[in-house]
Amino acid sequence: MDELYRMIESKIAESGFTRPISGEDIYDDICDQIDDKENGEYLLVSKFDDDLVLEYQITIMEEEFNLGILTIKAPEGEFTVDFDK
Repeated sequence: MDELYRMIESKIAESGFTRPISGEDIYDDICDQIDDKENGEYLLVSKFDDDLVLEYQITIMEEEFNLGILTIKAPEGEFTVDFDK
């Protein structure tokens, strides 16, 4: 799982977002939000820290999910991370 967390953090850094952010925290937040949701596509929003809003574009399947796009809205700007590239 550590490799997955590092990949999330790396993709976020590539978007230009310079603050430290935990891939594990993001993964856990997604898992909490998708618990008991049916298969399908979702736009989920989470307030992360005091001044960050994360928008997840997620496809939920039987035994897994796909995080397609993560949008981070922060005072310093908006950062889009495309995990499908």
